Amino acid sequence: MEEIGFLGMGIMGKAMAVNLLRHGFKVTVWNRTLSRCDELVQHGASVGETPAAVVKKCKYTIAMLSDPAAALSVVFDKDGALEQICGGKGYIDMSTVDADTSSKISEAITSKGGSFVEAPVSGSKKPAEDGQLVILAAGDKALYDQLLPAFDVLGKKSFFLGQVGNGAKMKLVVNMIMGSMMNAFSEGIVLAHKSGLDPHTLLDVLDLGAIANPMFKMKGPAMIKNSYPPAFPLKHQQKDMRLALSLGDENAVPMPVAAAANEAFKKARSLGLGDHDFSAVFETVSKGA
Repeated sequence: MEEIGFLGMGIMGKAMAVNLLRHGFKVTVWNRTLSRCDELVQHGASVGETPAAVVKKCKYTIAMLSDPAAALSVVFDKDGALEQICGGKGYIDMSTVDADTSSKISEAITSKGGSFVEAPVSGSKKPAEDGQLVILAAGDKALYDQLLPAFDVLGKKSFFLGQVGNGAKMKLVVNMIMGSMMNAFSEGIVLAHKSGLDPHTLLDVLDLGAIANPMFKMKGPAMIKNSYPPAFPLKHQQKDMRLALSLGDENAVPMPVAAAANEAFKKARSLGLGDHDFSAVFETVSKGA
């Protein structure tokens, strides 16, 4: 493939860019704090001074940013990606944003002759490092097909979901379910402990039953130790709950479980846990019990 630009060197972006480099892709990276690109240079990456500079150099540019405001800023601000978008350039936004944000970016890119794919991912730090993400793409099918060699490195499965907005919506539904599950899991661990049961035995029982899942198995032991190394920061999970609830409003879908989960994540943010892993919502139950 042509050289790939990569905007955003957070937990996910850095792991994904390193993966591409390991598999022989040429990659030019950018981050708002440029020093965060230093580690990537050691893996063979080049550094672009601005998003515009990256887009000018690369046929394909991937963005992996923290929220809708950051995704819009990188495109529309001075020295943003849009300044260098033209025919033959592809822009791929893998950030988790709402469908409206994705549509705004798509319209801007295509109005200048570029092509656009939204491709948010299901998965956190470890799957990103291991190339085991699930990619939820929508938009320009021709660009999607061109990107499959890169997507096959970044993920274990890619879905093409049709028109722009569908990828964003699917990701919000997935994260809304995940956030709601994490709250129920937290309550279960605390209830087991307060009832005189061994929480580790609870994990073993769950892992052998119909609700066994990798998230409980991966997060449970650390939660019992009140340890929350950030694979997916809690502040981003709360943002996704908020966006999912807004999608529910648009479609008149009652979501009382998700709404309660969102309040718990907001409580956790007020306790200063926003930069911890989203499993730190456990503290809102354990501290109150």
